[in-house]
Amino acid sequence: MKRFAALIALTTLAASGCVQNNEPEDAVREALPLASDVRVNVPDEAGDQQAALGEVSEYYALTRGISREFNGGAGFTLLLVHVIVQFPPTTVSGDTYTWGPFSDALDPSDYRLVVTDNGDGTYDWSLDGQSKIDSSAGFITAVSGVAVEGAEPHRGSGSFTLNFDNMKILDPVEHADSNGGIVEVTYDLENRDGTQASIDMHIETTDDDANEIVADYRYAENQDRSGDFQFSLPTDVDEDGSLLEDVVLRSRWLSDGSGRSDARVSGGDLGSDVAEVSQCWGTDFRTVFETASIPDLLVEAGDEADCAF
Repeated sequence: MKRFAALIALTTLAASGCVQNNEPEDAVREALPLASDVRVNVPDEAGDQQAALGEVSEYYALTRGISREFNGGAGFTLLLVHVIVQFPPTTVSGDTYTWGPFSDALDPSDYRLVVTDNGDGTYDWSLDGQSKIDSSAGFITAVSGVAVEGAEPHRGSGSFTLNFDNMKILDPVEHADSNGGIVEVTYDLENRDGTQASIDMHIETTDDDANEIVADYRYAENQDRSGDFQFSLPTDVDEDGSLLEDVVLRSRWLSDGSGRSDARVSGGDLGSDVAEVSQCWGTDFRTVFETASIPDLLVEAGDEADCAF
């Protein structure tokens, strides 16, 4: 897929001799979201204040790490689609616009993007691939979605699904380490109330030991870039290869970068116990307060009055 992105941006579409002159309505392009909008913006610039406890908050680091994973997958997909639709479509049939098929010489599959104008302000789209190795194989969908136009370009709502099982079929080398599964993303960027945009993500996959992994994420961002990020996922909290615990984490932060995470951990090695953990950080992302209902997990330190929430 990385090679495919470079191909689109630099060569095939721009030089294709079969590109027609009839461009789709601008609404087709404007209905699709930008990668810069469908992303979790966890602050990463520290202020001048130095926090008392001195260590960078591990829950801030966890929140930022997960946000980077999300932004990498969803952001790459939307960037790819955005680049494609900047060029004229290869073919137009009624309200359906198709870019491609095309590929790099070393890609094991050909790809195409298909966008259908439903005539009601919604657009169905899919990024499909066809194996070069199996000449009898038809196109299968790597990414599919629906976009709902908003009052402003790229500020509507919609959803899309990444199918990693099909991606692995289309490019077994690029996705050799993938465990397959799907990622479903729902977004609302319209800010109808003038205050908040939101993104939801649902993941179904397996870990390296073939255990089923189901995770859910929800992110809301205010106009001042303060945010609220919630997610639930099974994970081995003590990282010793034992049972997976169920973790629910909510992280909130202000526009200056200071924030708070509250976690609830249950199941796995905890048995019937439930652990609740809170950690706050300042504008430099260093911990100012932390506490846990089970002291062995975290010894209380700092002053909760210093928390942003």
